Amino acid sequence: MVSKTEETQLSNLETQVDNGGGGAWEYLCLVRKLKVRRSDRVLKHGLSILNDLKKRSSLGPDEWTLYEQVAVAAMDCQSLEVAKDCIKVLRKKFPESKRVGRLEGMLLEAKGAWAEAEKAYSSLLEDNPLDQVIHKRRVAMAKGQGNVSVAIEWLNKYLEIFMADHDAWRELAEIYVSLQMYKQAAFCYEELILSQPMVPLYHLAYADVLYTLGGLENLQNAKKYYASTIDLTGGKNTRALFGVCLCSSAIGQIAKGRNKDDKESPELQSLAATALEREYKQKASDKLSLLTAALKGLKVSS
Repeated sequence: MVSKTEETQLSNLETQVDNGGGGAWEYLCLVRKLKVRRSDRVLKHGLSILNDLKKRSSLGPDEWTLYEQVAVAAMDCQSLEVAKDCIKVLRKKFPESKRVGRLEGMLLEAKGAWAEAEKAYSSLLEDNPLDQVIHKRRVAMAKGQGNVSVAIEWLNKYLEIFMADHDAWRELAEIYVSLQMYKQAAFCYEELILSQPMVPLYHLAYADVLYTLGGLENLQNAKKYYASTIDLTGGKNTRALFGVCLCSSAIGQIAKGRNKDDKESPELQSLAATALEREYKQKASDKLSLLTAALKGLKVSS
């Protein structure tokens, strides 16, 4: 996650380099450090250094890091000949490198040579079954071909080995949601909440899935996770506030004529409605009447 300070630093340096004020190498280093995608600028400013013998020589060992960075950026920009030339230089310097082998596989992907890329990745995994980058490339390749079922298969196999990879769990959850496989998505979000209980995004996404699944128990749990999202964000999450109101309304409809234990206390939904009205008054007063009508339709009042 890039902080505001880092984002400002990157933006200032980007403007400086784009306007010919120097600092191209510092900019490229910062892009790598922050792991952000600025492929067009990396390609442009990276090549300006690599094509200048004096500048390139001054980098020392970092020259090879720049070749790799430019190769990846060139593939992003479909400048495949540039990528090929960079990889060729790296292969000559490091003839046995598995890292260069990954780049060669990525170049095959960029060319659309899926079968050849898969063969290259399989070969690399035989040598090192724990290569996370290669496992992720296979997932990306399956998604690139629109083969979602294979992407799910690779992600599940990957998570059997690297169970602590939060990004992979989230990616798998989002794929399941896109396929309306909500029970599977719920399992993924449960894993994320167990490993990172203080991240409100996971509580919110899990609540959304439970609400979509429906049924009294799921709705009650969804309401709890919307409430925990509100707690973790200091009451600032509008989506979670709406979620509490929606769940309360749905639970009220289902629980009609049931035991008192199944019925909901109106306190939480009243607090959520009040918070929503306050938020709309401050930030979107022209839409306050729409909010009031919506809450009235849900039979929720502040």
